[in-house]
Parts: sequence; structure tokens; C-alpha cells
Amino acid sequence: MLQSLRPLLTKILNPIAKRLNINPNIVTIISPFVAVLAAYGFANKLLILGTVAILLSGLLDVIDGAVARYHDRSSRFGAFLDSTMDRFADAIIYIGIIFGGYCNWFVGILAVHSAICVSYVRARAESQGVDCNIGIAERAVRMIILMAGAITAYFAGDIYFTYIIYILVALSYFTVAQRVWHVWRRLND
Repeated sequence: MLQSLRPLLTKILNPIAKRLNINPNIVTIISPFVAVLAAYGFANKLLILGTVAILLSGLLDVIDGAVARYHDRSSRFGAFLDSTMDRFADAIIYIGIIFGGYCNWFVGILAVHSAICVSYVRARAESQGVDCNIGIAERAVRMIILMAGAITAYFAGDIYFTYIIYILVALSYFTVAQRVWHVWRRLND
């Protein structure tokens, strides 16, 4: 869904990547630790801290790829590590949200499950040779919605963050269904 922004992001990120001539896997490994800070913020009702930490974690997540591409250090292991760290970050953020009481444990577990399933379906599809970069709620979109929900809750009340979690669960499972349908069509053509 956000693929149309890739050329703009490349223009913004290339100057940063040029200055960061480091192993991109180091940036990748830092990102989930920032997500732990987001979880801490949400668990302690510090919505602004949680939001800023998600934003910083997301920024690191795009910078690692920019550094890898700019310095021609892309690797299959780097892609694997990036995906793995993204799943860790997703789960830990939702765990913080659950501990903060913004949703009950069952809905929180569904949020973790649905987020992981979105990525799993894509990975499994691509292992079958089907490009599966589709769906209404890819990771970047989910993180933007999560940040918007936290900011709304900060100003208008916690219940709005709870509503956002419910919406994210529904959107994530809908994305899983979109991807399964897409793969089914591709493999049965």
C-alpha cells in the first residue's frame, strides 16, 4: 500500500545512508530495542513515549535497508534478520499495550497473532514463487495507525486506543485473507 512512496523515501534516505557507512545489520538489531522502549512506554501509560519510540523504531527499520542498498551490502541474511526483528518488535509493542491495559489479553494476543500472520503469509507465498506485497494493512500502515491511535488516546481518552487495537486486529486478518486469496488465484491460474 505504501509502495508508491518508495521513490520519495529513497530521495530522503539516500543522503542519510551515504553518511552511515556501517553494517546495516547493526541498525537492524538496534530497532527492536527501541521497540522495547515503546512497550515500556505503553505499559506505563506513557503514550507519547510509546509513539515516539515506534516512530524511531520504524525509522531505523527503513534506514537499515537504505544503508544496505546504498553501500551494496544487501544480503539474504540481512533480509531474514530484518524480517525477524520486525516480528519481535511487533510482538513486544503489543505486549506493552496489553500490560498498559489498553486492551484485554485476548484481543492483545489476537493483535500479535494477526500481525505475525500477515508477514508469515507473505513469506510463505514468496517461498512458493508468488510475489505477495499486497494488502490493506502492511506493517508500515499498522504502525502508523497504532501511532495515530496512541496520540488520539493521549488527547481524547484511552478508549480510543482500545478501539484502534480492535480495528488493527480486523484489518490484519483482512490482509491475511487478501493475501491468501491472491496466492490462491496465482497458484491456480
